[in-house]
Amino acid sequence: MVPENIMMSLSDNGLMLQVIFFAIFFGLSLAIIPNETGKPVIDFINGINEVFLKMVDIVMKAAPFFVFALLAGVIAKMADTPAEVFEIFKGLWTYSLTLVLGLAFMVFIFYPLLITLFVKKLSYKEFFKNISPAQFLAFSTSSSAATLPVTMECVEENMGVSKNISSFVLPIGATVNMDGTSLYQAVAVVFLAQMHMVDLTFGQQLTIVFTATLASIGSAAVPSAGLVMMIIVLQSVGLNPAWIAIIFPVDRILDMCRTVVNVTGDASVSTLIAKSEGELPKYS
Repeated sequence: MVPENIMMSLSDNGLMLQVIFFAIFFGLSLAIIPNETGKPVIDFINGINEVFLKMVDIVMKAAPFFVFALLAGVIAKMADTPAEVFEIFKGLWTYSLTLVLGLAFMVFIFYPLLITLFVKKLSYKEFFKNISPAQFLAFSTSSSAATLPVTMECVEENMGVSKNISSFVLPIGATVNMDGTSLYQAVAVVFLAQMHMVDLTFGQQLTIVFTATLASIGSAAVPSAGLVMMIIVLQSVGLNPAWIAIIFPVDRILDMCRTVVNVTGDASVSTLIAKSEGELPKYS
């Protein structure tokens, strides 16, 4: 994980974990030094980040045409008859159902139970009533960043979280707290391995969990960014990155679902932190 030469790591997709390690270490060091010293570097990085996000946006707008061609080529190599093509799409349905059930567990069971356990006066129904505007916007935009203003409004006005807590926790959460994305990446990689008859060892499965978590942290808060980062997860266990073409057709609706999980997690964590800091007077 520790790079010997960061430039070499940047030029090799197989060494992405070293890049993530360096980025975290670089960011921590940048946060420690005085603001006036680090500001030029931060401005430069923010500018580069905006350019990269725009590049991803342009690519994703053209993606439907490229995906059709890529998917046609992959299926042509995998299937010789219409029956085999049907089996592939049957597998996609199973994958989608599995992922949606996992995401639904996070949204409707895990987070509400966690919240109601620590915030006794907040009921299950009221929890969803308070954050539903952010969830609906997250579902329609597939972007945690685009939903951030509404998430902050729901958490501050409906939950009663102080602005100090929400303005610190939610922007960070929109970037690094992407549990829906990590769940999606892990399920997708295992599905692709099974479809291609690759038997993953226990060590490879642990690598998938670890890499998917780091890759989800590194994913941008824009639509389909997790799909791009999944290339890292595939490469970490020696699988072909081109296989992601198989799940492209169903990715958009699944992206909408996992963004809802991400936003729900952000709202839940900010509420819990506010409760622990005594800054949740509405439910004290």
